[in-house]
Amino acid sequence: MSPRAGRWLKRIGLALLVLLLLAAGTVWLGLELAQRKMQRRIDVNVQAVVLSDDPAAIERGRYLYASRGCVDCHGADGKGRVFLDDPNGMKIVGPHISPGAGSVTTSYRPEDWVRSIRHGVHPQGRPLLIMPSEDYNRLTNDDLAALVAWLRHMPASDQGLVGLVQLPLPVRALYGFGMIQDAAAKIDHNLPPQTPLPQGDTVAHGRYVANMCLGCHGPQLAGGRVPGGPPDWPPASRLAPGADSALQRYPDADALLKLFKTGKRPDGSAVKVMPFESLGAMSETDVRALHAYLSSLRSPAK
Repeated sequence: MSPRAGRWLKRIGLALLVLLLLAAGTVWLGLELAQRKMQRRIDVNVQAVVLSDDPAAIERGRYLYASRGCVDCHGADGKGRVFLDDPNGMKIVGPHISPGAGSVTTSYRPEDWVRSIRHGVHPQGRPLLIMPSEDYNRLTNDDLAALVAWLRHMPASDQGLVGLVQLPLPVRALYGFGMIQDAAAKIDHNLPPQTPLPQGDTVAHGRYVANMCLGCHGPQLAGGRVPGGPPDWPPASRLAPGADSALQRYPDADALLKLFKTGKRPDGSAVKVMPFESLGAMSETDVRALHAYLSSLRSPAK
């Protein structure tokens, strides 16, 4: 090897070493920032809902729990569920939230329910990392009180899972740098609760139902990568108007109802990532209202 070639090899090696050190430093900084974000305190002005033992409220809460995504993370019985166990190092376990020993809600005060569900904030003030509160932030006070009523009256159990959020290093670093946000960072905590609306297959009611889609499909329902999802998850479909809108496959509410019940597109192919356990529990009224709202978003003909 010539002296000149040797010098170039040394320079290349040094450059690679510098790049590796920069990469390691960047990851370290991201992890430090992530730790600070996880431990930050979030002060929100919480208006507690009135706790209810009314049978009608409990039944409404049972329906909301089954159809708005709660069951997918916490299980039908509220005893917790392994939501995600990815071989690449991501594991998420929804904790036990039904009554009983070991439940994270055992000592919840009325305001703590609101802080956790509506704002994505732990009773002690830190963010709840995996809690899609952006989907629940606009619940009416009546619906939030009904959901809490069901959670308080679920069958008690002393056997439940402990919550776990285990994120790979790259995901934690991205979170630290703000490229992935927790729900508490996305929410306008000063936004007043939704004003109650009559239920029916109307655009107005559909807009309310569509709040449950925001966490995955984005605030503008434009779709894209699911924030914090594993790398093998496909992007969330676009629901807003556009040439690539998934709504084009579902020209009427019956088609959307069939998707929610079967988990399959009109061509028979299966949708890989959707909370069909919850979607399949939605009432026909809610699904028809949702379709009416999504259809109303279509750009007017020019």
